Formats: sequence, C-alpha cells, structure tokens
Amino acid sequence: MKNIYVKDIKAGEKVRDTFLVADKTLAFSRKGASYLNLALKDKTGEVEGKIWDKAMEWDKVFKKGDIIYIDARGISYRNAIQLTVLEVSKVEEQEINPADYFPAVEGNIEAMFESLVAFVEQIETPPLRALLQAFFADDAIVTRFKKAPAAKGFHHVCIGGLLEHTLSVTRLLDLTTKHYEGINRDLLLTGGILHDIGKIHEFSYDRLVDYTDQGRLIGHIVMGVEMLNAKAATIENFPEQTAMELRHLILSHHGTLEFGSPKRPKTLEALIVHYIDDLDAKVNAFQKFIQSSQDDESDWTPFHRLFERYIYKGKQEYT
Repeated sequence: MKNIYVKDIKAGEKVRDTFLVADKTLAFSRKGASYLNLALKDKTGEVEGKIWDKAMEWDKVFKKGDIIYIDARGISYRNAIQLTVLEVSKVEEQEINPADYFPAVEGNIEAMFESLVAFVEQIETPPLRALLQAFFADDAIVTRFKKAPAAKGFHHVCIGGLLEHTLSVTRLLDLTTKHYEGINRDLLLTGGILHDIGKIHEFSYDRLVDYTDQGRLIGHIVMGVEMLNAKAATIENFPEQTAMELRHLILSHHGTLEFGSPKRPKTLEALIVHYIDDLDAKVNAFQKFIQSSQDDESDWTPFHRLFERYIYKGKQEYT
C-alpha cells in the first residue's frame, strides 16, 4: 500500500515508497560523470528526482512508464522539492493499485456526463440534436470520452479531464448566450461539446499520457472534423451549411496558425468557443500549478515554463 504521496514530501525527510516513472533521462556532468534525471509522479503530482551514483547501472533496472520503489531523501532546490534517489527496485504490476499513480477528476464522472447530455436535450435544431445524439449513442466514443484527459501536460491532465473541460466550456458558452445578442445558441453549444472530441484518439492514457501515432501525425483538430463528417453522413439531409460552420468552429478553436488551427475564427460562434476554451484551459492550469506548489513559506509558485512567469499564490499566514 502506498503511504507517501508527492504532495506530502518535505525537504529533509526520507522517502521510501513507490512512484510512476513519468520520464527518465541519462545525462552527463561537465566532468563527464553520468547521472539520471527522473520525473516521478503519483495521483497528487510530480516531483523531480536525481540519481547521482551508479547511474549507468540503475538506468538498466527500469524504464519510463514503470512503477518503482525508491529509497530517497527530499531536498529543497530553487524553491521546489527534489528527491535524491539512493536505491531503486522495479515493482511488479500485481503489487500496485493504478489509481495511486494517475489523477482523476474530483467530480463524479457519471454525473458530469449526465449534465453534458442534459445540454444535448436542450438543442432545438433537429439536425444538431441528432448529431450529438449520434455521438453519445456510440459506446466506443462514450467510453473513451469519459476516460480521456484533455491534454498531455497543460490542463485537465487526469482521468475524465476531457469530460470535465468540455462540460465547463459548455456551461460557460451557455452563459455567453444570455449576455450577448445575435448568437446561434444551438450551433455554439454543439460546437463547444464537440470542439475537442478528436482528443479521444489523440492521446493514449493507460498509465502515462502520451500522444498516439494519430495524435502526432494528424492531431485532434483534424480528427475531430473527420469524426464530425462521419456522424453527419449518417443523418439524412444534414444541412451542408450547418456542417460547414461546425467544421470551421472545430478547425479554428485554437485561434491562430501558431497554435495549430488551420483557420482563424471567422464566425461569432467560432470566436466565442476559441476564447472560452482558452480561458477554461488556462484557469485550470493556473489552479493546478498553484495547488502543486509545495513551498509553504513563499507567496509565489516556482517559474511556470509554459506561462513564462511566476504565479502569485496570495499572502500566506505564517505561524
């Protein structure tokens, strides 16, 4: 049974427990000495580990994706916790509980899915409602949709993360229809529900989140359009104009060519989906990074590489 989690590790403490190897790199110092860089994770977070002695030998004992038992000590390095690892042994599959090593959404997945389906039932445009019902009547799609993460490392990186993100985006989109005039609500919500549907095939997520071959070579935006085309083809007389606007919404939801969108948003609904999607992803990333910052003596997180900034946690009360 696992007893020590990443969130609980403190500088100066011994750490003897199991962790998932999220990454492993053999490196060399300026003097030519070998050492191992490790990213060790469990359901509460990720911590950097270093093996300084006998690195070449330990490198052969385990690989990325393995669960290992370590004998280590926590240290503070650049305002973050790091582990100096002394001993390692690989743990057999039957000895572990997978739920200890991969985070899941805090909410109830079935309840979240029911909430999303409730939005489907609100769609008044028959072809759009039929399209969404066709997606969610497909057991293979639903099974993967309930489990998939929304990203590899930026936001909603957990079991059920894609569902959580999609529901959050849909709720926010619904609010915009009450604030702005001239919005096609049915098109907006349908696009919000389907904007990331291709991610069920973009990632593999049995243990580590990583890109599939399809994910690397094609990507979720194009795969989402392909899925849309396939489902729309099963609905008799699906309006081509509506299909075109939905394709555009999926193709443009990353906003710019720089961030992977083949097209920039050119409809009101596509523009709103892009900004709401971006907002939800970045708020989640901020929140999770603040939660994972383990230095209780600082009001700031460590430097966030993707945001390129330190994040203010708020004034801490010291006792």
